[in-house]
Amino acid sequence: MASHKQKKVVKGKSGLIMLGVVAVMYLVTFYVNADAGKEALKAGFEIVKMIAPILLFVFFLMSLLNTFLAPKSISKHLGEESGVKGWGIALLGGILSHGPAYIWYPMLADLRKHGARDGLIMAFFYTRSIKLPWLPLMISYFGFAFTLILTLLVILGAWVQGLIADKLMSLWDDS
Repeated sequence: MASHKQKKVVKGKSGLIMLGVVAVMYLVTFYVNADAGKEALKAGFEIVKMIAPILLFVFFLMSLLNTFLAPKSISKHLGEESGVKGWGIALLGGILSHGPAYIWYPMLADLRKHGARDGLIMAFFYTRSIKLPWLPLMISYFGFAFTLILTLLVILGAWVQGLIADKLMSLWDDS
């Protein structure tokens, strides 16, 4: 069975390609309808303003991880031998995380590169569907029992999905 330490992370040019595609789309929009192009650009800047603080926070967390946590430590807490502690970190981390999921991609990719299990990363993403600030509103609409059962099932689903992902990824690595 291949471990994450043996995996090579391949850096492609997909980011540059995506940037090029978006730039071309903006140019076409400006050519076809300049007012619509201006509105699209304005909306794009609003999104950047909205996600910039979260993105800066994630990059700050990544620098802390890279500065203070050795790959061996990350592997210990989130790697193959992390056990219940790893599941707790992943599930609770997903519940507590805020902002768009894609903001967390760089940090989670970095953790994966340093030995974090795929199943734990997938469980993190799954539990992000639990939004703590919205739980009181959900309780007011659906009741406490419904909200509690749904929340527990999402956590259970994240754990099961993570287990399945670990198994599938180990089969994928073996082939």
